[in-house]
Amino acid sequence: MTFPERFSDLPDYAFPRLRKLLDSHPPGGEPLAMSIGEPRHPIPDFVGPTLQAHLAAFGQYPPNEGEPGLLAAIAGWLRLRYGADLDPDRLMVLNGTREGLFNAPLALCPEVKGGRQPVVLMPNPFYQPYAAAALSVGAEPVYVPAGPETGFLPDYRSLPADILDRTALAYLCSPANPQGVVAPSDYIADLLALAERHDFILLSDECYSEIWRDRPPVGALQVADETGADPERVAVFHSLSKRSSLPGLRSGFVAGGRQAIARFRQLRAYGGAPVPLPIQQVSRIAWTDERHVEANRALYQEKYRIADRILAGIDGYQGPEGGFFLWLPVADGEAAALKLWRETGVRVLPGAYLAREVAGRNPGRGYIRVAMVAPKDEMRRGLTMLRDCLYG
Repeated sequence: MTFPERFSDLPDYAFPRLRKLLDSHPPGGEPLAMSIGEPRHPIPDFVGPTLQAHLAAFGQYPPNEGEPGLLAAIAGWLRLRYGADLDPDRLMVLNGTREGLFNAPLALCPEVKGGRQPVVLMPNPFYQPYAAAALSVGAEPVYVPAGPETGFLPDYRSLPADILDRTALAYLCSPANPQGVVAPSDYIADLLALAERHDFILLSDECYSEIWRDRPPVGALQVADETGADPERVAVFHSLSKRSSLPGLRSGFVAGGRQAIARFRQLRAYGGAPVPLPIQQVSRIAWTDERHVEANRALYQEKYRIADRILAGIDGYQGPEGGFFLWLPVADGEAAALKLWRETGVRVLPGAYLAREVAGRNPGRGYIRVAMVAPKDEMRRGLTMLRDCLYG
């Protein structure tokens, strides 16, 4: 039997790799998961009653693009949060942002660009579906280092003109997973100008946008509006997984230019899985209610302070500006994760599992990613054991 080769170079996904690394070894204490970004804060109190009130709608096929009330709620939130005034035909509801981030090349990447294989740019390290998405359409993924030398953001402007001229799409995550940095307005403006010069689309992954330390992160739609950029130059992706601590709801959206969203909708009509109507009703309320978001954010801001106190003095420690990951420097991420598991039972992710080796160097190798999603007391205990084990 013959199978496709397009994904043959993909390593195992991060978490199966982690199981292979750790699970043959007994934990050194009560297991404490700090490896996966699954929020464990209380879910909003409107979820259960809203689902109950709309149970009968599970008997209906949901509209592909999203029901009108939900699209209106999303448009209202974008106006409130970013000052962006978008009509519903510039929006589409997603089964979580992973669906949209993976399908973006299927919907938007041309088969060739300038007569050559197209390029999809992504930061390195990165959210792993970006790479599989590029490979799925026969594009060349180009991994651009996002380490301390560039402020943990990819320096796309430094790429050779030959690469930029072949670029069809460029991913950006802000606040960044895993590094926790926030792209400033001028960085995004420069990237949009670069996209205009070289004719590519910015895919802005903003699913951590509502978890921040001091100030709300700027969004790509906001910068595009302020700079007068072509709306077709940017597509942004948002989710309720982190904003509302509802990762199991599988609800998000993509916003962009009319032509781009029309292509997303066409693809969804043939091969998508639209969000069930009861879930859309919960989502509609979630996008219009800021109280639960503020309470959720306050919990994370307290966790930032806890982490800062426990990890103060560690060489290279940088508390996140946004999101809920710590990106901690170590000599070797795999060795550190294994030592921590065997001696304490704390489970973290080697940074190399989130990156690719380029020119003999994996920019994640000297890091571990630690998710601050557990209840505060559990997190405090885990970080204290981590500090004493790895940095004591």
